[in-house]
Amino acid sequence: MDKTQDTIELLRTYGQEHVIQLIEQLEGKEKEELIEQINKIDFHQIMELYDTTKKELEIKENKIENISYLDKAKLSKEQKEEFDTLGEMAIRKGEYAVVTMAGGQGTRLRTQWTQRNLSIRRLWKRKILI
Repeated sequence: MDKTQDTIELLRTYGQEHVIQLIEQLEGKEKEELIEQINKIDFHQIMELYDTTKKELEIKENKIENISYLDKAKLSKEQKEEFDTLGEMAIRKGEYAVVTMAGGQGTRLRTQWTQRNLSIRRLWKRKILI
């Protein structure tokens, strides 16, 4: 079989007869370019992905549990200083953490930026009390 026939068989396998009709209408360079583009497509992977979209998601656990946290207002002065020191050391090392805040925390940090635009680099030289 030649390249065109191989491509047509591939398209038939995956139910792409409408593309076969287009190939048959084209000639020369346009036909070659289309066949080359088609042969770069991983139809098997596309079908697997498509079939996955039709599957029901199985949720193994639907139990919501609290996570542990520390309330800064209830920490002793020594504990606050210890956490501040740990935080400053991490920043100096180039380490960082992700913080999820409830609405309004941007205001409590006395910043003009909205919560989603709050940048750690902008707060570098400020003590943050939440």
